[in-house]
Amino acid sequence: MSEPLTKVDSAVQGLSSSPPKETKHRRASSSAAGVMNINDLEEAGIELQIAKETQKLGWKINTSPSTVEEKDYLKKLLTTPPVKKIDLHFPLGLEVTARNLKGVTIKDALDAIHKQFKKRADDELELPFLAGFEWDKEESWTRLIVHLKK
Repeated sequence: MSEPLTKVDSAVQGLSSSPPKETKHRRASSSAAGVMNINDLEEAGIELQIAKETQKLGWKINTSPSTVEEKDYLKKLLTTPPVKKIDLHFPLGLEVTARNLKGVTIKDALDAIHKQFKKRADDELELPFLAGFEWDKEESWTRLIVHLKK
């Protein structure tokens, strides 16, 4: 019982005792090509253009975005160049964020707004209709100001 202990497995032949770990491929970000981060746009000084279709929607903010007459407008990108996320700022101080890794569309913005107002009754809303969005780079590069109307 005084002999040294020996391994009786594959490690004796110079092989490692555990199988080699396979390195798994790490998934890249699922954002589409050409979609920018809004902070990168600010650093590069690239200005945003907002889709003009937002002014023609006539959408009531406490109804579902699917009630919009022109369904084609919902698929359009909200900004040019497209961004992954953008803050939507209301005049009274409320702020919501619209996000989409493939570029924020008008529908994404309406969904974010609707989520905040869907439980409000019509008589609770002073200005129930979306008039459009405004981008004021002097105030904040990373957010759009939401304009409402009666």
